[in-house]
Amino acid sequence: MQIPNHVAIICDGNRRWARERGKSEFQGHNAGAENAVKIGRWLRELGVHTLTFWGFSTENWDREEKEKQHLFALYPRMIDRFLKDAIKEEIKIIHLGRKDRLPKQLINKLREAEERTRDFDKYILNIALDYGGRDEVERAITKLTIDDRAWKIVETENRKWRIDDYLDTAGQPYPDVDLLIRPGAGESQEEKNIRTSGFMIWQAAYAELYFTPKYFPELSKNDIMEAVEEYGRRQRRFGK
Repeated sequence: MQIPNHVAIICDGNRRWARERGKSEFQGHNAGAENAVKIGRWLRELGVHTLTFWGFSTENWDREEKEKQHLFALYPRMIDRFLKDAIKEEIKIIHLGRKDRLPKQLINKLREAEERTRDFDKYILNIALDYGGRDEVERAITKLTIDDRAWKIVETENRKWRIDDYLDTAGQPYPDVDLLIRPGAGESQEEKNIRTSGFMIWQAAYAELYFTPKYFPELSKNDIMEAVEEYGRRQRRFGK
């Protein structure tokens, strides 16, 4: 079976999962966080090197204050859970997204996880918080325009700069997404979320897309296996 090097997942459907079960939205987010740990283990068992979870978008700031505060308290606990596996299994943790708006406690926790795992290379776990695809590209272009080194490369080495070198995934062995999974896609016309919402728009340009109506907290090992098997059945020609 062909295994993707990089799987990216939009962690969608936590609130709808909770509402349909008479639970609070907070319980939905908690269930999603617990399942994220399991999904990471399942994908590593399959041999996936890089996994990216999108947990909070640049648009999610418009949500109610109570929900945001719950998420900002939940994420540090979730990072601690991931960190245990990371140290044991040599997983490098990397934060994708803006660093200037998240609560200081959360940023410090992300930096601690990055620092404690920076020398690992067996696996990579990207945690996308306060992340947006357009925002990432805009930030990359801004960094590029003020980087003298970039222009020196063009002038002295006779080669073009690469925007990849300024994205949040710069330097990773598999920055490009092979398989992008969106749970919570919905079955009715009103619920359908058959879109990527700008997630990793540069890195996922040639990603295989997999949509499922199942919500993120209920994704099982069989569901993950089915997505990877579907990826393996597809012909990736990259325009050739």
